[in-house]
Amino acid sequence: MKKTALFLALTVPALAHAEKIEINVPEIDFYGKLNLSVQNATEEGNSFSEVKSNASRLGLKGKSELSHGLKAIYQLEYETNPDDGDKDGKTFTQRNSYAGLDSDYGQIIVGKFDTPLKRLQNKIDLFNDLEGDIKNVITKSDNREDNSVQYTSPKFAGLQLKVDQIVSEDETSERKDAVSTSLTYTHGDYYLGVAYDDKVEANTTDVLRAVTQVKVAGAQLGALWEKQDKDGDKAEGWVLSAAYKVGAVKLKAQHGESEINNAEGARTTSVGADYKLGKGAKAFVYYTANNYKQADNEDYAGVGLEYKF
Repeated sequence: MKKTALFLALTVPALAHAEKIEINVPEIDFYGKLNLSVQNATEEGNSFSEVKSNASRLGLKGKSELSHGLKAIYQLEYETNPDDGDKDGKTFTQRNSYAGLDSDYGQIIVGKFDTPLKRLQNKIDLFNDLEGDIKNVITKSDNREDNSVQYTSPKFAGLQLKVDQIVSEDETSERKDAVSTSLTYTHGDYYLGVAYDDKVEANTTDVLRAVTQVKVAGAQLGALWEKQDKDGDKAEGWVLSAAYKVGAVKLKAQHGESEINNAEGARTTSVGADYKLGKGAKAFVYYTANNYKQADNEDYAGVGLEYKF
């Protein structure tokens, strides 16, 4: 991400003793990510090659000092598809977008954004946005919800609370009290967290997620466990991940099993490597195998490039 500060000055050259006028201009960041890969895929017994855009995006975000110790904060982010320019008939699709206030007492944002339960995964999912993403096999609850109001507390002794109320906007909707909450603890290289979704996925569905991550001896280790209760039927899923840096190369591996996305059970295994090309740029390779007890297995092998700015 490259920050750009915008400053405006008002001058009147014709006046020798012109009065100085100060203008408080907000700091605005224009940022983006282009992530493209070429992969060979096997699905339903058929093999084919494809070019994929993996959540490439453009965005604006910023903040501005207000009175009474408040800061205005805002973000507008949209996914774009440089591979073919189309996603469900659209050139751009909305991602995290909000307006809010920040202060010493916490932060409030209103708009569309990831739920606290989704954000709890931190960097445990090492194949996020690729075929090994946990949303493809492990979970149904990595949600980005419309019409949300979220409070985030200040950090206290490493602890931080998030509470997200999702508004139904429909008087006939049964999902009027959907809430996602999380509590995290961060201390140095250690990260722990637990989150709970009440009626977010559906009116009769509750989800509990717990995570842990640690960095030790140059390695990053992570674990995620999730339990879904839908109409009294319970299902569980979990994933373990590990990454290790060797110079400019980061080696990655991930494995998980779940009965949440597929009631009969499924497992997913991914391995890969990232090669840092420079600031904000990397090349990467990956292989993912998704195995189902009562469905055709899938596998994907690809190579790609990512540029962040």
